[in-house]
Amino acid sequence: MQRERFQDYTGNGEKAQGTFSAAEMQQRAQAMRQHMAEQAIDAVLFSSYHNINYYADFLYCQFGRRYGLVMTHDELTSISAGIDGGQPWRRTAGKNLTYTDWSRDNYLQAVKQLLGQVRRVGIEFDHVNIDFLADLKSFFPQIDFVDIAAAAMRLRMIKSDEEIAHITRMTRIADIGGAACVEAATVGTPEHEVALHATATMVREIASTWPQAELLDTWTWFQSGLNTDGAHNPVTSRRIERGDILSLNCFPMVAGYYVALERTLFAEEVDEESRRLWEINCRVHDRGKQLLVPGNRCSDIARELNELYASEDLLQYRSFGYGHSFGVLCHYYGREAGLELREDCDTVLQPGMVVSMEPMITIPNHLPGAGGYREHDILVLTEDGNRNITGFDYGPEHLIVGGS
Repeated sequence: MQRERFQDYTGNGEKAQGTFSAAEMQQRAQAMRQHMAEQAIDAVLFSSYHNINYYADFLYCQFGRRYGLVMTHDELTSISAGIDGGQPWRRTAGKNLTYTDWSRDNYLQAVKQLLGQVRRVGIEFDHVNIDFLADLKSFFPQIDFVDIAAAAMRLRMIKSDEEIAHITRMTRIADIGGAACVEAATVGTPEHEVALHATATMVREIASTWPQAELLDTWTWFQSGLNTDGAHNPVTSRRIERGDILSLNCFPMVAGYYVALERTLFAEEVDEESRRLWEINCRVHDRGKQLLVPGNRCSDIARELNELYASEDLLQYRSFGYGHSFGVLCHYYGREAGLELREDCDTVLQPGMVVSMEPMITIPNHLPGAGGYREHDILVLTEDGNRNITGFDYGPEHLIVGGS
């Protein structure tokens, strides 16, 4: 039995309320189209979560199927799988073409229908895998495929006023999640119960603040004791013990954007060496925030903060870079790698960037003060400095928790 290649969900319900204004979405598309014109690119096929979300306000659920967003100089059309029904059309800030599962090449047929007779197409070299690229070259032998990922990343690095407002509202949610972690973090409580309480609190606040938003992917990592040694260690059922080092990591997600709040805590008491290490890390955090101003170079910031750790003989325990860009981002997609506070990144900071400061040291388990210490704030770079949009307290004066 032969079935149709495409289904039309246009008009299946009303278009969803966009996260951003129509003018904002048009400005994003126009900036990319200007790059396309400068590089003689006829059309772009986006395939990543982050770029499809950035340009279409649609966050897909892959589940083994391909998704796309075709941008020409005149139109913007998402490509989605039939399993999703009309949701992609309702969410897309543009048109939608839905393909069915009845033939294996239906996705490519959808791309073909939208590209027409173009000769030069931008694709995301950092996202298109070998199989996908082979399919594209086989199906479109006449097309010259060029990279669009680097240019798209550079455009995303400078946030609009609407993006900054959105991210700022989200940091308030993260602070609420942090307070819920502190509320639940008592001796004898398992990590997962603390995390569940924080996540539920944030989701409810998101639902209240953005009543038209899709509620997905908000999460919390809450770690204790040895589990704090890695920033991305999963939640376990380990129970908090008196004197434990703790780490709260709250990540509200709204419309494909996530923000983070990360804090070091101690359960009821902190020993002398742990307090010393904690205070040192807080000083590095404070200095790092002072350095997040326009004109400073990412690599130079990293090197100066390295010197602070080295002066305390702690540089060998630094875990990762000092911060990164925020925007369309999650723990399973996206990264503006050109804006990371690392020694190998020479990007110069500019107004409109949104960057975290998040120094971390991990002391091995056989040494006094063992565990992972990290603090995390998000800052908006302004013309004359920065604005810290994280409001949660940190340090020994505030976060020895769980006592009576």
